[in-house]
Amino acid sequence: MPTQDYASHRRFVPMFHGVLFGMLLLTLIGSVVNLYKSAGDHQRLYSASLIVVLAVSTLILSFFARMFALMAQDRAIRAEENLRHFVLTGKLLDPRLTIRQIIGLRFAPDAEFVELAGKAAAENLSEDQIKRAVKNWKADTYRV
Repeated sequence: MPTQDYASHRRFVPMFHGVLFGMLLLTLIGSVVNLYKSAGDHQRLYSASLIVVLAVSTLILSFFARMFALMAQDRAIRAEENLRHFVLTGKLLDPRLTIRQIIGLRFAPDAEFVELAGKAAAENLSEDQIKRAVKNWKADTYRV
């Protein structure tokens, strides 16, 4: 696996982000066109409506499946980084840190972590600012 850094840390899964999303979008467009063409035919209208509902439901389902997985990952990251801060300092993370800031801190190695966490809390740095401030990137290859 290539070295991870700020520019390459985002994960893109072609089959999910490209193919599945494209197929769902095309299915939705096709089902809406089918519903439009079925507007005058009462025998086809019901089934065309159901196909639109299924297409929309599947699109919403894929969105929530991704969102729920990311929320679970965010909780795990918060717990991991809180434990890491406790191991390094004997104290929990500053309660002013938001979950997005903590997620940005996960890329900081132990040598930079405590100082960057303090700076992030004091200066209310964004997740992106925190990631950009990391000097020696610590890869996270287990992301969802």
